[in-house]
Amino acid sequence: MASTLITGIAELTTYDDVRPVVDDAALVVDGDRVAWVGPAHEAPAADAAVDVGGRAVVPGFVDSHSHLVFAGDRAAEFEARMSGTPYAAGGIRTTVAATRAATDEQLTAQVARLFAEMRRQGTTTVEVKSGYGLTVADEARALAVARQFTDETTFLGAHVVPAEHADDPAGYVDLVTGPMLEAAAPYARWIDVFCERGAFDADQARTILAAGAAAGLRGRLHANQLGPGPGVALACELGLVAVDHCTYLTDDDVDALAGSGTVATLLPGVEFSTRQPYPDARRLLDAGVRVAIASDCNPGSCFTSSIPFCIALAVREMGLTPAEALHAATAGGAAALGRDDVGRLTVGARADLVVLDAPSYRHLAYRPGVPLVAATWVGGRPV
Repeated sequence: MASTLITGIAELTTYDDVRPVVDDAALVVDGDRVAWVGPAHEAPAADAAVDVGGRAVVPGFVDSHSHLVFAGDRAAEFEARMSGTPYAAGGIRTTVAATRAATDEQLTAQVARLFAEMRRQGTTTVEVKSGYGLTVADEARALAVARQFTDETTFLGAHVVPAEHADDPAGYVDLVTGPMLEAAAPYARWIDVFCERGAFDADQARTILAAGAAAGLRGRLHANQLGPGPGVALACELGLVAVDHCTYLTDDDVDALAGSGTVATLLPGVEFSTRQPYPDARRLLDAGVRVAIASDCNPGSCFTSSIPFCIALAVREMGLTPAEALHAATAGGAAALGRDDVGRLTVGARADLVVLDAPSYRHLAYRPGVPLVAATWVGGRPV
C-alpha cells in the first residue's frame, strides 16, 4: 500500500505515553494505519506527501453514545422545555410512533445524513443505538440500518416500555430478553438499558443485561440522568465497560466508578438541551474515574451531532481543561467502546485524524461554535 507523509503540523496530539503532544510534527500513514509520528525534521520518506499548512492535528473524535435511527422531529418539545416544561423519559414514545411509520429507505437516509454531518465535524467512530422501534421487527431493522454505517451498534429495546405494554412491563421485559434479543443480536455488539424512573428499574436492567451477555452482547447502561438511582452502582457491580449520563452521583457512586474501571460517559449536550445540572467531571477525574464525552445525538433530549460543541461545554460547564475534554472525546470515547485502535495517533492505531483550521487543540473550546474542522481522515484517507 502507498504511504503518505502528513507534514506542516503545528501541533500533533498523539496520546503516546511518552510524548502526548508534539509541536512542529509530522505523521506517516501506511494503508489505514499510523506508521510513524514525531518531529517533522526526523520524518522518514513516504510515497506521497500532504502539507497541512501549520494547522493542528488531533485524533478523530470517538462518539460512544448516539441514537441516529429515528424519524420525526421534537422541536416543539424542545421549545416547551425552554419555556419551563421539565424533561421526562415519556417523550421517547413520540419518536417511537414516527419511527415505526417510516420506511427502511427513510431511516437509512436519515442515518446517512447525520453520519455525514458528524464526519464534517471530525467524528470518525460512532456508536449507534436502536430503541425507537420497540417491536421485534422494528428493533431488528433499526440495527440492520445502523450496521450499514458502523460496527459499534447497540440493542436498546429496553429504552422505555411502549404504550401497548404499559399494563404489562414484565411481559415487555420477557419480549426484550426473548424474541426481540434473538432478532437483534446478529446486528448488535452491545446491549443497553435505560435504568431510570419512567423506564426500567435495577432488577429489570440486571435481567436484560444478563440475557444480552448470554447472547454474546457486551453491556452498557443509561443511568442517573434524571435523578439519583441504582444504575451507576449496578454498572460498576457488573463490570460494564461504560455507564452513560452520570448526572446525579453520590460519593459511593464516584468511589464505585473509580474502583471498577467502568468509564463514565458524560453527555453535556443533554444538559444544554434540557436545562438540567451538568455532571461534575472535575470531581470524577480527581477521584480517578475514566471519563468519556459523547454527543447523545437524538431527536428529543439532545439533537446535536457536534463533538466540538460538547468539548466546549465540558470545558465551560463541567470543569475540564481543554486538554482533558479533548482526551475524553477521543481516547476516553475509545475506552468506552473497549477499543485501543482509535482515539489516538500512535504507531499501529487506525489513521483516523482531524485537521483543525487552528494552530492548537485549545481552539476547540476557545472558539465555540466555529467550524474549525478543515479535514477529516478515516482509515488513512480524507473523507
